[in-house]
Amino acid sequence: MEIIIQTQKHSQMVDITPQVRKAVASAKIRNGLVHIFSLHTTAGITINENADPDVPIDMLDTLDGMVPWENNYRHREGNSAAHVKTTLVGSSESVAVENGDLILGTWQSIFFCEFDGPRQRRVQITLMHASV
Repeated sequence: MEIIIQTQKHSQMVDITPQVRKAVASAKIRNGLVHIFSLHTTAGITINENADPDVPIDMLDTLDGMVPWENNYRHREGNSAAHVKTTLVGSSESVAVENGDLILGTWQSIFFCEFDGPRQRRVQITLMHASV
């Protein structure tokens, strides 16, 4: 299953937990695993806190400090920083499903991380049933 995300900013973290939960519910998975994968080299997937809106801002600011947009990169397209950030964050996450719901900690959410937007993006969701 694929979901489409329209980002609004150059760098942005979008909570996609509701879309992933909807995919699990529509597949009627009771127990298993869901794998969330970004189909882009300039956007990643991570799990982090969603209770405090400053956490994603701090994460993006820290990544910007570590990997500045302008840094004499050789890549002609001009978005090398986005590629490096995606490598640091990662392109996927896997989350257990139990009793039809995602197993996430109290403060955890699944985020799509945009590093070269705004753009329309694709995320692949693969669902695996557990044989019990």
